[in-house]
Amino acid sequence: MEDSTRDFHHPFRPYDIQSHLMTAIYDCISDSKVGIFESPTGTGKSLSLICSTLSWLRDEQKIALDRQASVEESNEEPAWILEQVKKQKTEQLLHRRLELESRLAKIREKESRLRLQYEKGEPLRKRTKVNHGNSASELGDEDQFVLDDYESATEAKTSTAVRADRDGLSAASVDLMRKLGEPFGPAKDNSDLETADELKIFFCSRTHSQLTQFINELRRVRIPEILGFQDGKECLAGNVQQENNIRHLPLGSRRNLCINPSVANAGSTTAINERCLDLQQSSTPQEKKCSFLPTKQNEVLVNEFRDHTLARIRDIEDLGALGKKIGICPYYASRASIKPSEIVTLPYQLLLQKSAREALGISLKGHVVVIDEAHNLMDAITNIHSITITQSQLHRCRTQLRTYLQKFRNKLKGKNRVYVTQTVRLIDSISDCLDRLVSQSSSVEVLVTIGDMMSGKGVDQINLYKLVRYLAESKLARKVEGYNEYVARQALSGQGNTMDTTPVLTHIQGFLQALMNPAAEGRFFFERDESSYPSFKYLLLDPTFHFKEVVEDARAVVLAGGTMSPMDDYARHLFAYVATERLKTWSCGHIVPKDNLFVRSLSRTQDGVDLDFSFTKRNSVPLINGLGCCLVRLAATVPDGLVVFFPSYAYLDQVSGQWQQTTSGSENIWTRLGKRKTVFKESKGASSIEDTLQQYSKAIDEGKGAILLSVIGGKMSEGINFSDRLGRGVAVVGLPFPSLHSAQWKAKLDYIEQSTMDRGGSSAEGKAAGRDFYENACMRAVNQSIGRAIRHQRDFASILLLDRRYSTSRIANKLPGWIKQGFDEGKKAASFPEIIQGLQAFFDAKV
Repeated sequence: MEDSTRDFHHPFRPYDIQSHLMTAIYDCISDSKVGIFESPTGTGKSLSLICSTLSWLRDEQKIALDRQASVEESNEEPAWILEQVKKQKTEQLLHRRLELESRLAKIREKESRLRLQYEKGEPLRKRTKVNHGNSASELGDEDQFVLDDYESATEAKTSTAVRADRDGLSAASVDLMRKLGEPFGPAKDNSDLETADELKIFFCSRTHSQLTQFINELRRVRIPEILGFQDGKECLAGNVQQENNIRHLPLGSRRNLCINPSVANAGSTTAINERCLDLQQSSTPQEKKCSFLPTKQNEVLVNEFRDHTLARIRDIEDLGALGKKIGICPYYASRASIKPSEIVTLPYQLLLQKSAREALGISLKGHVVVIDEAHNLMDAITNIHSITITQSQLHRCRTQLRTYLQKFRNKLKGKNRVYVTQTVRLIDSISDCLDRLVSQSSSVEVLVTIGDMMSGKGVDQINLYKLVRYLAESKLARKVEGYNEYVARQALSGQGNTMDTTPVLTHIQGFLQALMNPAAEGRFFFERDESSYPSFKYLLLDPTFHFKEVVEDARAVVLAGGTMSPMDDYARHLFAYVATERLKTWSCGHIVPKDNLFVRSLSRTQDGVDLDFSFTKRNSVPLINGLGCCLVRLAATVPDGLVVFFPSYAYLDQVSGQWQQTTSGSENIWTRLGKRKTVFKESKGASSIEDTLQQYSKAIDEGKGAILLSVIGGKMSEGINFSDRLGRGVAVVGLPFPSLHSAQWKAKLDYIEQSTMDRGGSSAEGKAAGRDFYENACMRAVNQSIGRAIRHQRDFASILLLDRRYSTSRIANKLPGWIKQGFDEGKKAASFPEIIQGLQAFFDAKV
């Protein structure tokens, strides 16, 4: 079907750009491809994603229904009999779906009637009384912290025993919980809606706030029900314009969804997870268990929660409030809603981690995966699968283990004694290695090997695989941390003091798991920073493997973002194994007219000083002062708000410090800048970003104008909207290349060079691939900052690239297409007087 005739059910009349994007996404999914789509912010990307994917979903549901209900033609049977058979088969196939839709319609009607009667979050029944003293330290005497016997027969089991522990429970605990009817791992749906997994869209974004924005857009869309095509039969499709009939489920972590105060207030995410799992242990007295957990006895509440969840488009906060209303844990109860849902929204970490998907019971097989804000996808995968442990954490862990052993050493038997001793030796060895590097090395960053960390006495004899499996099955970390918390609370009893409940051994256990990763996949580093403790870091170098299963399981994968350029990295470093014909890339221009955008690069200051902010030249005083003089003139020419992005916080501090120095009795640059506009500066540790933005906006509204000095990759460079008067000008100072002296970047580039040669490339091609990756990392950050301007069709702004390197084709070609279109050919590297003249003419025509 051509895009001119295909109806995507867009709530507004779409721009041509949106129609083309929706068609491209629809075709990408239909052809089971992996698509990379770039649509600048302000072009209606979210609605385009929703309308194209859900239109495809409805069309595919109709095709599947027709296929299942098809009847073989026969010359012996009249057409009306064949039609009747087909109709009967269709009704049978739709029976359960009609049942569900009927219940959801009744719930929508009921909620509409009661909307004014019940305030959001009020209970529909009496809330279950919560025991606020459910912590592991209050569940009984010290015997609860003794390790269960760990026999060699358990040790000999295959790794399926560990895999059975999807939510932190051992295989034995799982068996016991089955008998007790308690929840564990992927929840089974034993309701009257035992159905096959519905074809669905998994929509993923980086933060819950971005997902909330997406959900608000989803509420605008009205997609016809597939039941509407039935002749002569009234169904829910008749009300499609009044109600949003999309079955949507938002998923989140315990931190977002827990409704038990004694768990939700535990502090860190890790502490919340551990506290929740503690309350599910078989050793926990029944009266101390969490009263909100789904069980066989309250299955009716799970079903009620499921139906209310799917009846309306809800966000993650609504899900928490719904759990409180019904009196059921929304984290666990939401799993029953996964199969019948049609679109699932979830944050990066729940989709990109296999363990998280398994814990939630998510299968991507045959479904569509859409990842928004995907410009940082590779970084997100790297960060999720990298881990850092500090010197302080190691020392604290050693102290906790000694405290535990001092109490329970004589009660440890057999394998428990062996493995606990090995755990102590291994952590001592890692800690001693870190202490040696702190005292002997003056370097900020050093590459270390597993051999360095496992050089302690007897550590080389440890079977790391068996030890890590033991830690997972025995729950040693939970026992050790629970006992130490118990001791601490006893010591603080009656004093009213608080304590840190972040489980440290659980965190270190994750680092030990990284020791078993393939050597080529990542590297270990020693890091020392003035602002933090010395630490060891495991850095994932290759995100390919961890995303490969998503690509292979999903029917189609769509990556979308406002600034996906340069796109080469995705094909080379994330989808190198994907056949070229399955990859699809697509980029569009902006919805704003070309004459609403003024783009120039500047190579020299007004005094003729080269604008070269490379590492070896950027400290030049004439260069810094020349930049300041340029900004003074720009501040006088650009109306309202001017946002200036610097390559780093350190360089911003250096430059602003230089500008505040007075020479020869004249006004310094900082003072001159302040006379043109009110000056605001982003600080690295600032928690008052909202206050700064509010003051910046106020200065513009009052007619003073304002200039905001910010940092590429900082808090102002992503997710902040500098539309209209807030961003009439955006200037980028230099290029934020990562330091080539960094051990981590050296390792990354070495890995890319080697992997290129492993795929048959030459040494020269390997070095070229490394250089491209290095430049692309820089330009992706630049493009994200530039994207803060131009947020809607009638917006207009100037974009100024202040470095001579922006005029080179190698760098300019890595800019987004809509920025390159804004260049006036022949003038993109104009002189400073020409730029000022052009800016004056540009704004005279607009203001």
